[in-house]
Amino acid sequence: MNLAIRALGVSKQYRLGSGARGGFNTLTETLAGAPRRIFNSVAGRDSIRPAHDAHFWALKDVSFDVKPGEAVGIIGKNGAGKSTLLKILARIVEPTAGRIELRGRIGSLLEVGTGFHPELTGRENIFLNGSILGMSRREIARNFDAIVAFSEIEQFIDTPVKRYSSGMYIRLAFAVAAHLDPEVLIVDEVLAVGDATFQRRCIDRMRELAAGGRTILFVSHNMDLIPRLCRRAVLLDRGQVADVGDAGSVTQAYLNRLVADARGGDLRDKPRSGDGRARFIRATLIDDAGQPTHQFTSGSDLTIRMEIESKQAIPSVAAAVVLRTLYGMRAITSWTQEAGFAAALEPGIQTLECRFRKAPLRPGHTILVDLWLAAGAVIDSVEGALVVDVAGDERHAHLSTNADQGIVVCDYQWNKV
Repeated sequence: MNLAIRALGVSKQYRLGSGARGGFNTLTETLAGAPRRIFNSVAGRDSIRPAHDAHFWALKDVSFDVKPGEAVGIIGKNGAGKSTLLKILARIVEPTAGRIELRGRIGSLLEVGTGFHPELTGRENIFLNGSILGMSRREIARNFDAIVAFSEIEQFIDTPVKRYSSGMYIRLAFAVAAHLDPEVLIVDEVLAVGDATFQRRCIDRMRELAAGGRTILFVSHNMDLIPRLCRRAVLLDRGQVADVGDAGSVTQAYLNRLVADARGGDLRDKPRSGDGRARFIRATLIDDAGQPTHQFTSGSDLTIRMEIESKQAIPSVAAAVVLRTLYGMRAITSWTQEAGFAAALEPGIQTLECRFRKAPLRPGHTILVDLWLAAGAVIDSVEGALVVDVAGDERHAHLSTNADQGIVVCDYQWNKV
């Protein structure tokens, strides 16, 4: 069978505790700024790092095939091993066991500026990155104008890239990777840093490449995008392949699993990321009477209660609660620093509450709650810690409950003028 990619029993083991892992950071861990570091730096981490030396399997016996011209999505929770798999496919990391068979030139976009030299200009880096990808100078020159036009940074093309913003970096990096004629394009969730218009153009470009017979592997938390871009999907769970098949079916199975896993509220055995100094052990939706519930009425106060167990005193922490749709779109984000709330942890168990006042979520949605805790580095992060069913009352009787109508609802009126 003619295959573009074949993974055969791929496994990757890391040694943790003494820094031996090697610190393979993802895109979002590279971006500056405390808010983004708090909310996004956990992407692609594969386990909590214990204080003592230990080993863990980021990937275990992963096997799948990709045909030429296929667009395949790689999905799973944070810590499932997605980024580790892509780094092995891109030949950044070697597997501990198993093997990868790749046919054709590989273009990869896993981190901002991978293959870029900060002291060189955008123009020079296009030629440098193209050479790394195996292109001749003539081939790069032939595609140069298209790369620059796509990136929309013409006026900065002769500026050293160390002066670029993260958005400019990712525009140029994607433009290079997508226009230097790769047979296989590997894309991690890097498009999240671009604006909506740029994201749309990147998606359209990937569709063009797939239609032209190029092979695409795409990681995203956007479960609405995966079935629209990809024909098949691979679901990873704790480093192993949990499902492979039609993108729509695999995505729906993953969403069903997310909802089922988030119903319990007990977080002790949840997959998570962070250094483990403290950890969320329970999350509960609280109604107006102070009682646990799974259902929230649109327009009411929405209260999330979190129990945190800390191994030590941490005098200043930032805690975050993110409400998002099943398809990965953030609806509301709350974090203690933005609210001016000075959070601190003592050894033992303590409880925090986050109350969203009159949350205007549209009835009919199922909302997942993600939790983050950080102090310098991420301490604990739990994706899909809790599920919230959004209901309506008499105020919403006229509203559609179709999730396609949006995430929030507000009062509005029409007039003829």
